[in-house]
Amino acid sequence: MNLPARFSLNLLFSLVSLICLQNTSTAAGPQTEKTDTDRLQAWQRKGVEYARIMSQVKWTPVAEGMPRRKGTFEPGKEYTGVPYSSVKYIGRYIGFDIYLKTFLAAVENPHSVLYTENLYGKVANAECYYGKVCSSYTSYALQCGVWYVSRLHNPPYREGVMLVEPQTAQAAQVGDIIYTPPQPGSHVEIVTRVTRNAEGKVTHVRVEESRPLTTKTSNRSVSTFNSHLKARGRKLFRITDLDAWRGQNKAESFLFPNYEEDAKTPVINRVLLLDRGDWVPYFKDQKVKINIMDRDDQGVKTLVVKRGDKVVKEIDQPGKGVIELSFSTCGDYTAHCIMNDGSQSQTCEFSVCDLDFSISTKTASKSEPWELQINSDNMKVIMALLVNEADSYDYHNIYVTEQDRQNGTVHIPANLIQTAGKMQVWLVGENKYGRLKKRHDILIQD
Repeated sequence: MNLPARFSLNLLFSLVSLICLQNTSTAAGPQTEKTDTDRLQAWQRKGVEYARIMSQVKWTPVAEGMPRRKGTFEPGKEYTGVPYSSVKYIGRYIGFDIYLKTFLAAVENPHSVLYTENLYGKVANAECYYGKVCSSYTSYALQCGVWYVSRLHNPPYREGVMLVEPQTAQAAQVGDIIYTPPQPGSHVEIVTRVTRNAEGKVTHVRVEESRPLTTKTSNRSVSTFNSHLKARGRKLFRITDLDAWRGQNKAESFLFPNYEEDAKTPVINRVLLLDRGDWVPYFKDQKVKINIMDRDDQGVKTLVVKRGDKVVKEIDQPGKGVIELSFSTCGDYTAHCIMNDGSQSQTCEFSVCDLDFSISTKTASKSEPWELQINSDNMKVIMALLVNEADSYDYHNIYVTEQDRQNGTVHIPANLIQTAGKMQVWLVGENKYGRLKKRHDILIQD
């Protein structure tokens, strides 16, 4: 049968278009891949969102001296992800002790603690005054009120968590954690995306972690992921019940972490900043160092410090530079400048607080109870952390009740501590600006 010329030509064009479409689809194979987003539970979606608040933030040091592992961060260079530093009871963990915006404000102040303080040699595995470590990073993503150290993420120390089988990329899910046992230090990472091809096979697993120098994001192929998992005795674990895994340690039970605030892009004060950034608590009588920068050269007429609505300090013609003040009255404070043209600068916000405790005995037997006598002002005591220097697994969170606060005591039960030795006791308090920590020690005997 002879077809009309126009019909034959149209048929030819259709065939060519179909062939081209098929070739394009084949060449663009990765476009057919999809992630497991539609399979996620609410807590997994939040976990990804919260992990990436910390891993994707960008910041640029403005001065020399901000310490990092084996050196300092380079001024003028943009970094992605928060810095790695095991600040313990001396510095402050980003997200748990301070807002992310507090860190970002401190970055912009060349006289902040980020540039003037170095924790190296003061506490192990620490340099920068503000930072995160692997466990505080994953605990933040997994919606905890305080971090669980990495070696306590897994069975038998946590409920609602299981070993994944098989231990391969094909079995990985968003929210899974990769645990590396101590050698000498333990480590933990979190899975934040699983990518599959058109046949449903996993092609890549995105893993995020806090490690020197800042957080790290790796989109690992199946072979790379499997090789990583097989090395150093690593294990892939899955949280099957987040509430069981967290126990009393739920972020929603505390003021921090404040994910909503951390997710915002803050407006950083260009006229003045505190030595600890902005939006931050201080201990009573601690030096508050206000750096008047006037970065836009508007001219500063007066520095004004207020407690609530009451003016407590005015300094005329302060000029540029650091002014040191201290406050013996607890409360919420603001500092701002009146400019030469009569306008008012953005305010810096901070609080002055009292937080301390004593221990009922200098030594205690493992089988004996003991108590903490606590006191605070403008800060709510929320927990005590017990850290055994002789046994890193002998680590306990004691959550303070309202009755404890009213009584002024925290009861440490008998037989809680497993190993004799020096026990660090950290008391933690919080208010709307962040957390403070105070440490005392006790000797535990058999």
